[in-house]
Amino acid sequence: MYGPVWTRDAVLATALTGVSVAALPDGRPRWVQVTLLVVLASALLWRRRRPLTAAAVVLGAAWLGLLGTVWREHLPLGHLAVEVVVYTVVQEGRRAAAAVVSAVGAGFFIAWAVRWYPGTDAFWGSAGFCLSLAVAWLLGEYLRARQARAAAERRALAAAAAAGERARIARELHDVLAHSVGVMVVNAEGARLMRHADPAVVDRTLELISTTGRGALEELRRLLAALDEHAYTAADLEDLVRRTGAGLRVSGTADGVPPEVLAQAYRIVQEALTNVTKHAGAGARADVVLGFGTPGHRTLRIEVLDTGGTGAAAGLPSSGRGLAGMRERAGLVGGTLSAEPVEGGGFRVVATLPYDSTAGSQPRTAGAQGRADRIGMWRHGY
Repeated sequence: MYGPVWTRDAVLATALTGVSVAALPDGRPRWVQVTLLVVLASALLWRRRRPLTAAAVVLGAAWLGLLGTVWREHLPLGHLAVEVVVYTVVQEGRRAAAAVVSAVGAGFFIAWAVRWYPGTDAFWGSAGFCLSLAVAWLLGEYLRARQARAAAERRALAAAAAAGERARIARELHDVLAHSVGVMVVNAEGARLMRHADPAVVDRTLELISTTGRGALEELRRLLAALDEHAYTAADLEDLVRRTGAGLRVSGTADGVPPEVLAQAYRIVQEALTNVTKHAGAGARADVVLGFGTPGHRTLRIEVLDTGGTGAAAGLPSSGRGLAGMRERAGLVGGTLSAEPVEGGGFRVVATLPYDSTAGSQPRTAGAQGRADRIGMWRHGY
């Protein structure tokens, strides 16, 4: 909307110089008057870098013009330059210096009015000029306060963005490590128990641990290299399910699904399968259903259902943030998530992630939904 600051200052100085040259009164030789004008105008150009020096130059030139009778009547640039430097020094936050500059400027205005205005006009002229200095001061204070408020808002936004990014990275690390380490610990315990009974089972379990570890390292490399939510594809999602040994059923096509939706879907499925490993008990089986919708109703529906185990759960430590984190991820893309125990044993997690015209809808936060989740967490050990 506006050009650079130096461009605006150049336009201001040029305009005032042009008006002043056109209105130069009789008096000293023209080259003396023009030289003094150039000094005043140049001070306006670099007043932001050296505000006190610019103020000293402007006030010196103004008093020189007055005492040397360079101009015999009011000159726009001479007076406006004084007001501009007062405004600039105040805007820089140098109030003590601004008070000195204003006092010297007010003395210049009063002396000018007394010398060139007759009778009571000198009083009113002095009052008007000093009032213009007060207006310049107030304008400087206003703009300084507005800039300080804008800077505070920028800092607050930057802090919020940094906090959000830290939370996102923490969620990513939690999802990668909790899932992979949980699977590895459970299978390692199983291999230890079976090492004398069936060595073949131990070999298969160790291969699964190795595969899971390599997958975790690959995900961590991807996370630390890019921290990019757009890195996942539908193939990655299906590969995640197959690596855990869960059943998988896919309907529809993933064509056109936004990468950010696939990223959140990947983490939701990963967390749900991790919870099965941690809490469902030995012998539990999980099935994952991915529905990519149909043209005209583009919604990704995820269902993770476990049958419940017959033995004790793995007893792995939990942060207690699993369901809340999944619900937050669904909400990031305008989706919803429900989690509840299944009659007869087991647990079901269902996420609906829209990516058509309804993608901006807000996730549901009904009280009944929250109560059902809390009951499910208590009954199922989440």
